[in-house]
Amino acid sequence: MKVSFEQLKSMVVFAQIVEQGSLTAAAKQLGLTRAVASYHLKKLETQLEVTLLNRSTRTMALTEAGMAYYERCRVITEQANAANQQIENIKSEPQGLLKISCPVNVGMQLIVPAINTFKRQYPKIDIDLQLTDDVVDIIKHGFDFAIRGVALRDSNLQATKLTTMSTCICGAPDYFAHFGKPTTPDELAKHQWVVYQLGSKTLTLQKEGKKVDITMQGSLSTNNAAARTAFVEAGHGIGRIPLYDAWPKVQAGLLQIILDDYKSKDIELYGVFPPGAAGSKKLRLFIDYLKAYFVKQHTALGMLK
Repeated sequence: MKVSFEQLKSMVVFAQIVEQGSLTAAAKQLGLTRAVASYHLKKLETQLEVTLLNRSTRTMALTEAGMAYYERCRVITEQANAANQQIENIKSEPQGLLKISCPVNVGMQLIVPAINTFKRQYPKIDIDLQLTDDVVDIIKHGFDFAIRGVALRDSNLQATKLTTMSTCICGAPDYFAHFGKPTTPDELAKHQWVVYQLGSKTLTLQKEGKKVDITMQGSLSTNNAAARTAFVEAGHGIGRIPLYDAWPKVQAGLLQIILDDYKSKDIELYGVFPPGAAGSKKLRLFIDYLKAYFVKQHTALGMLK
């Protein structure tokens, strides 16, 4: 059976339907109407004389034939993207869109300043930066790159370590004036904490080979890192805060670091991206730029590991 140009288009649409999980999402990703996406799917099934997707009003699932066919369609789509990236890499000046997902506080404190200088150096690379503390499905939502504070879990993605960031235990001067300043790890359990919901509630401190675990408890918790720091600054409790976030406030007298002779766990920052994006010149440039930027910034703060 010969493959026509129209069937190739339908194969790309089918691959997107599977990856996006719905006709509507696939149509949006490809810049089509839902009706056109549905047309391509029905046309494929008619040409192949098989059902590729079992679908109802609420769900869809690949048939055995659909699963086998999707794997071939996926390869075709990846090869087409790779061909475009190869041409992009030949161009003298990198250009095109980078869609990036990033946690809010890291984005505002570190990534936005980095992009400001990156854009001056590479003005033809367009940036779409989406700030969210949710772990987004970057393939489903069409992201080229995502920044995460945890190691890679999804085996379908590739990852690169961007930097390692120190953390510290902080409190506001007013809080310490009212409740006292802890001088030992055991005293931390008696204090109010501002709890960051996306992190562990157990704090491990280490000194001279000895480890101490403290359970962080308090009447204020949040899923946003910037809000966590603001609550600590307002005197609602103590908190474990990345040094990049705390240090400017320490210098301004708004926060005080305690137990700095104890070591707390660092935060490792990763960049993750779809496997097909590894050959993109603009993405490689952005990743290399971020790593160099973090070296400069963290060295200035004494955070480089």
